[in-house]
Amino acid sequence: MSNSIVTMKALFFDRAAVTGAVDRATRRALSRFGAFVRQTARRSLRTRTGSAPPGQPPHSHTGLVRRFIWFAYEPARSSVVIGPARLTGRGRGDAPSLLEHGGRAQRKARGRGGGAYRPRYRPRPFMQPAFDTERARLPALWADSVKR
Repeated sequence: MSNSIVTMKALFFDRAAVTGAVDRATRRALSRFGAFVRQTARRSLRTRTGSAPPGQPPHSHTGLVRRFIWFAYEPARSSVVIGPARLTGRGRGDAPSLLEHGGRAQRKARGRGGGAYRPRYRPRPFMQPAFDTERARLPALWADSVKR
């Protein structure tokens, strides 16, 4: 009886091997997708003087936003996180979010006795358009990703 169960189990696929192969394929496909979105977002940030018109990707003056767009595969959620890093020593780092979505920022006035003011930033999205552009490529990254 026990021998026949072992024989029957041998006829079915190895679950651990299949899930491992699917996990590797997921990591590879999503990492490549993150790299494609990052590259598209970097290309959209052009070096120009002045500010970009609202609704267009922002202009890159120093190249910091362009250089610090990163992606990382998150194994706990089987997802990829793509976007610019928060570059500030004070822990606020509002610039990437303000560029993408717009809004108001708290700024300290310069000079003696100056109060704080809140400049308004209009949205200049660059990550969402890059994501939307590369989303069409995602099914091709998954095609034939798990093989025997």
